Amino acid sequence: MNNLLLQVSDLALFRGERCLFSGLSFSLESGQVLQLHGENGSGKTSLIRALCTLLPIEQGEIAWRGNLLPAARDQYLSEMCYVGHSEAIKADLSPRENLAFTATLLNASDATVNSAVERVGLTGQNDLPCRHLSAGQRRRVALARLLISEATLWLLDEPLTALDGHGRKLVEQLIGEHANAGGAVIFTTHQPLTVNAIEILSLNLDALQSANDGSGGASP
Repeated sequence: MNNLLLQVSDLALFRGERCLFSGLSFSLESGQVLQLHGENGSGKTSLIRALCTLLPIEQGEIAWRGNLLPAARDQYLSEMCYVGHSEAIKADLSPRENLAFTATLLNASDATVNSAVERVGLTGQNDLPCRHLSAGQRRRVALARLLISEATLWLLDEPLTALDGHGRKLVEQLIGEHANAGGAVIFTTHQPLTVNAIEILSLNLDALQSANDGSGGASP
């Protein structure tokens, strides 16, 4: 039986004076993968950032393993890893050096760093400054942090950005392996993504926004 990890209840987010959505509720169990859908400006990135505790919520509650935030914030952040639009890497450092800094913060071993570099296909570039890497290779450096973190919950905002076909398959494999190991994933993407043997759940923010506006559409 899957365990309930994340529970979102009656969430509302605003951008300035505009309400992006309200009344959003969903839950996520171990082994589940959720894709956020919606047009540009529907609030997908804002929701991801709110789930990262980087954006304040106007209304509602977020609970992790049955414990409400912000009281459970420390435990939640220790079990969550976020990869956003920006790779958040130092251009003058190599992939290994960037990841070694992350590993130090997480008390991860050199062996874990080496394994992550190999897994994302950067073994041949691991000592080059990241300024000399392609956009897709820099994205792979960011993805390697997921493997170093050993986090239970992955929050991925457009993880396929700048990746070629092989990179897209890598992301699909990583998500599938993580879910099968009992982890959970929430992601946004405008590109097709298929994970073998894993049902990808869907949350349509456009439909929620339409329902809130009274213009029809189904709740998620």
